[in-house]
Amino acid sequence: MNKATIASQISKVLTRIDAAARQASRPIEDITLIAVSKTKPASDIEAAAACGLKHFGENYLQEALEKIETLRTLDLTWHFIGPIQSNKTRPIAEHFDWVHSVDRLKIAQRLNDQRPAKRNPLNICLQVNISNEDSKSGVSADEAPELAKVMAALPNIRLRGLMAIPKPSDDPAEQATAFEAVATLFHTLRRTIPELDTLSMGMSQDLEAAIGAGSTMVRIGTDIFGARNRS
Repeated sequence: MNKATIASQISKVLTRIDAAARQASRPIEDITLIAVSKTKPASDIEAAAACGLKHFGENYLQEALEKIETLRTLDLTWHFIGPIQSNKTRPIAEHFDWVHSVDRLKIAQRLNDQRPAKRNPLNICLQVNISNEDSKSGVSADEAPELAKVMAALPNIRLRGLMAIPKPSDDPAEQATAFEAVATLFHTLRRTIPELDTLSMGMSQDLEAAIGAGSTMVRIGTDIFGARNRS
């Protein structure tokens, strides 16, 4: 995608975020836009960074590591948002700033143990399967409190909050119900882990409902970079 098109798409997304924030009576500064750049070339990320975006989300480790190296001179914040295999935790711990898709204590412990001492604690979101879909990763809402408590005590990671990908729906009311369930769980966890500050939820098709429910990070790919490239 050319630079002008990416710039135009980013402007449209920011307009949507601003409108949703106003509707929810929230300051737009409370919402971070993560540009999901999986399968897209480093040149697209450069174009988005030139428009002021700093946060980029990647799903596929090897592809992401190549981009991180290529763009190392840019001041970017890298978010890993894909499923995590145990044998891939070390490079994730070494190269990323955020991980949104932690759903097992084993993965949290490995990320903690493998985080380089010279780097700040790794920011973590606990992924919750709020719609209880068999095809989705994430812990159940019932399992989340105990896992969050243990994760919050690990010294080299910093549990920031929750991530969720609810069951797709074109119905704004259904979208809102799912996101509000995540937000309710988040506020319950904050009673015992008050430092939690992040709700990573909302994508291209449902960012308005997510922001209305309190999302602090929306993950937007298609509406910035176009449809995912197919191999």
